[in-house]
Amino acid sequence: MKILLKYSRLLILLVYSCGGHKDKVEKVENVTPQVSENGKKIMFPNTGTMVFFETEALGTTTLNADITAPAKVAATIVKSEEGASQNIVLFENPDLAGNYTLLIQHLININQIQNVTLKKMEIELERVKDLSTHGAATGKDLLDAQSAVSMEQTNLANERAAIIEHETKLKAGGFQPELMQKASAGTAYIICDLPENQLSKVKEGSNCIIQFTSFPNEKFTGKIDDVADMIDQSTRMVKLRVSIDNNNGKLKAGMFATVSFGVSEGNTINVSKNSVITVQAKNYVFIKTSANTFERKEVEIGNQIGERIIIFSGLKNGDAIAVKGVMQLKGLSFGY
Repeated sequence: MKILLKYSRLLILLVYSCGGHKDKVEKVENVTPQVSENGKKIMFPNTGTMVFFETEALGTTTLNADITAPAKVAATIVKSEEGASQNIVLFENPDLAGNYTLLIQHLININQIQNVTLKKMEIELERVKDLSTHGAATGKDLLDAQSAVSMEQTNLANERAAIIEHETKLKAGGFQPELMQKASAGTAYIICDLPENQLSKVKEGSNCIIQFTSFPNEKFTGKIDDVADMIDQSTRMVKLRVSIDNNNGKLKAGMFATVSFGVSEGNTINVSKNSVITVQAKNYVFIKTSANTFERKEVEIGNQIGERIIIFSGLKNGDAIAVKGVMQLKGLSFGY
């Protein structure tokens, strides 16, 4: 009887709890983004979701940034302590050192042949011709004198031809032979490799900033002396020669460095690098067209300068471009 009374009370409690009240069903708001026009348009029914995304309004601005390139001290100029007529050029590359030494030797040989030996032989030839005219010299004497002049002229031509090989190798390494011969003691030359597509952004005579691995807390100023006449066919890099004052002798041939060139792209429409996505070799951004809608837009891009990418076409001033949540928009737009 006690057990029956216990279950009766429990049943009354359940009836009271459930029977006297109707269930309340809350309506769930639809927050699923609506994607249309083959992924081009994305609309969010719940505007609260839009706080996840951030945009920036476009405007035409001037981009300034630094192009950096790895570099090395390729040569230093020091004064000869033995009284030589030329300063000593210390090359980091032994092959260039050898080419420069041979080139100097050929120049000395040319000077000797042209201004001394050949002139003597030409004078001797004129003397023999005069003697031959007066019957004081034989035909063999005249032939020997002519042969001697011809031989020296051949030697002169060979010396000049030999110079071309060494001059070509020096130029390929970023050096002008004439410059090295006239260079002042206390000068260091930096050679850096710049990508071909950045070549239009540097100019001969402009300054650059150099930082050396050996002196991490110092910055040096150099000047772009020359741009090489050829581009490496495998790396598509071109060599730049930068001169820098080294009167204190701190810089040694072979030291590693980084060269920075300040560049300006002028007034351009540009976006954050985080705004641009690339799909199947095409570039896109997402424009906010209303309070809860984004539209995908294909754009033609230019170079990246710092954190910004130049836009050639596809956008206009005032467009609101997504800069945060871009990967989520990409997934909705392209289905992944």
